[in-house]
Amino acid sequence: MSARQETGTATAHRVVILGAGYAGMATAIQLAARVKERKDMQVTLVNAQERFTERMRLHMTATGQRLAELSVPELLEGTGTQFVRGWVTAVDADAKAVRIDDDRVLPYDTLVYGLGSVADTSAVPGVEDCAYTLNSAQDAECLAGRLARLGSGTVVVAGSGLTGIESAAEIAERRPRLNVVLLGRQEPGAAMNPKAKAYLRAALHRLGVRVRAGVEVVKVLPDAVELEGGESIAADAVLWTSGTRTSPLAAAAGLAVDERGRIVTDAALRSVSHPEVYAVGDAAAIRQSYGVLHGTCQSGMPTGVHAALSIDRMLRGKPPKPFRFGYYHTPVSLGRGDAVVQFTRPDDSPRRFCLTGRTAVRYKETVTASPWPTYGRMKKMPASGAFWPRGGRSTRAGGAK
Repeated sequence: MSARQETGTATAHRVVILGAGYAGMATAIQLAARVKERKDMQVTLVNAQERFTERMRLHMTATGQRLAELSVPELLEGTGTQFVRGWVTAVDADAKAVRIDDDRVLPYDTLVYGLGSVADTSAVPGVEDCAYTLNSAQDAECLAGRLARLGSGTVVVAGSGLTGIESAAEIAERRPRLNVVLLGRQEPGAAMNPKAKAYLRAALHRLGVRVRAGVEVVKVLPDAVELEGGESIAADAVLWTSGTRTSPLAAAAGLAVDERGRIVTDAALRSVSHPEVYAVGDAAAIRQSYGVLHGTCQSGMPTGVHAALSIDRMLRGKPPKPFRFGYYHTPVSLGRGDAVVQFTRPDDSPRRFCLTGRTAVRYKETVTASPWPTYGRMKKMPASGAFWPRGGRSTRAGGAK
């Protein structure tokens, strides 16, 4: 086989995308849509499983709610993108190749690294062996099975971020006979305005969730969690949502990474050490004027689209444009019948305006379902995916916050 894939009489530029999350899928579909206009590019998407993980709905899966299963090949249908199912076990940045399942080597000309992040189960003793996570649909289903077997008892949710809040609320609503305890260093909704924060806390109280803020878990046992200071809380199940970690593959490949293992990128989302590698989503340390992006779907999909646009411009002999993004909301489910949506400034600080109750539920559901129509539009109209909130002057270098 030749070093590069032949397409017709032209030599195709091989783009390999690692990870079919929200960001990686956006890259694949946006690139593939543009391949229809040009025949000098071959796109391959690699993912460990065919099932697409709806991370924004995993707290629902964890409580036994049946969701429609989405297939990565079906989402790619009609795009011409090649799908490879397998685990990425190594990246050779010098040879420009990735190893799949230790027995297959996939060469690339451009690599898009979107392997994402998972809950960090290594930082606290006992988490790996004794706690559940929402790292995958399968993990969420394991927790659902445990909750179904518990007639009564206590479930501890460790981590008071958005995943912890949504999970605690969902468990309390779906399993009212269980005692749900939400633990975290900060109060739930700490980054929200006073009205939104008060609404969130009242909703958790109404659902019977016991909130313990200002605490830190130092050990997880089969039947309890130990807090800093010596206190122990009995637990029949522990869900760990505190902290995230990225795959060590980028660092092992010699790519420049930050202290959390994320690939450090330039303004166009290229690796600062290996410009033929683009990083998207949670796997990337993308600096904006207000700081480094934190991983969410609202920023992940735009990074995937921008990487595709940059690759397309590069193949056209044009320089890529800088990526700019401004946050605009923080939607939080509080069970199936309640929610709160905090609207934000581009730097993610809270605005005065928020939605609550049924209006917030409808808004949150629209947001959660939005990737699928967005992907569909991109297949037909590639340019439709290139619009996202950029925050105006707020997100330009030296701009006002």
